[in-house]
Amino acid sequence: MWAVGVWRATLARAPHGRRAQSALAQLRGILEGELEGIRGAGTWKSERVITSRQGPCVHVDGVSGGILNFCANNYLGLSSHPEVIQAGLQALQEFGAGLSSVRFICGTQSIHKNLEAKIARFHQREDAILYPSCFDANSGLFEALLTPKDAVLSDELNHASIIDGIRLCKAHKYRYRHLDMGDLEAKLQEAQKHRLRLVATDGAFSMDGDIAPLQEICRLASQYGALVFVDECHATGFLGPTGRGTDELLGVMDQVTIINSTLGKALGGAAGGYTTGPALLVSLLRQRSRPYLFSNSLPPAVVGSASKALDLLMESSTLVQSMAAKTQRFRTKMEAAGFTISGADHPICPVMLGDARLATLMADDMLKRGTRITFHWTAQGV
Repeated sequence: MWAVGVWRATLARAPHGRRAQSALAQLRGILEGELEGIRGAGTWKSERVITSRQGPCVHVDGVSGGILNFCANNYLGLSSHPEVIQAGLQALQEFGAGLSSVRFICGTQSIHKNLEAKIARFHQREDAILYPSCFDANSGLFEALLTPKDAVLSDELNHASIIDGIRLCKAHKYRYRHLDMGDLEAKLQEAQKHRLRLVATDGAFSMDGDIAPLQEICRLASQYGALVFVDECHATGFLGPTGRGTDELLGVMDQVTIINSTLGKALGGAAGGYTTGPALLVSLLRQRSRPYLFSNSLPPAVVGSASKALDLLMESSTLVQSMAAKTQRFRTKMEAAGFTISGADHPICPVMLGDARLATLMADDMLKRGTRITFHWTAQGV
């Protein structure tokens, strides 16, 4: 204790610059330890630099020749579709590079309102609201909607953005076991004392390609007077007969209350997210949702490209059918070759190896062979 007291007294008398250097040295030591732990676990994530457009074949810095791309979320290939690119260029020329403003001050153009209306029509909902990303949409929904009088019931394997969004709200929080409807029902029974009950789930889970049992979730929600929220980032544009998502796939479009999704995957892949649902909810989000209120508007080029992507989907189901056929072919061929493929006929086709380090080594070896894959990971401690 005496030594600690002497050290503190010495530090207090030290010049400010020396104390700052000591704090920085301490930080560096902590960070080096954390990073070494990631390397030691075999889960270090390296960013490969692409020197071409996103697409089925890309060029990667430091690798000669074209690389088959098996790891992007560009489900329909629309990020390089000529009409999508042209629509983005046209919006850029007509509406400028950006708004330099949040939506409610000076950041709403006609193309933003038109895209929101188009999203609502696509999902057969009353209204929609745009965000810089679906992470922002998830961060901004629960805090604005739910109070300490309410409850939210979340699948334990929901995306990190849903988990973080729920943490920000003051509602009572219940977590049910992954896809376990018996556990969800038990939690709903426990939550009956609260004002509102909101069941929150991914429509398609990005780790394993699992599809949420929305029919059963909606049945339980109706039985226990709950609302249903679905994150459709890995479903919008390609699941269901016309690409509306898991609620269309499972025939419950009229039973899901709120949908959050992204423009940054199947719908052109640029950026942006949204919430779509009851008009009154969207109006409340425009007044209270912090990521919406305090983030700049989506750039016109992004809005133009996403709008054209939706047009293409609403004009024809050809892209959706093609994606389904390719998914089935890949799964069938891989299983015939002896691999274990997880998921429920989703384009996310996890090849189960059972070891993170082995997955990393396989990804590196496949790149040398001209195919870009990646191992899937989740943040520790979520």
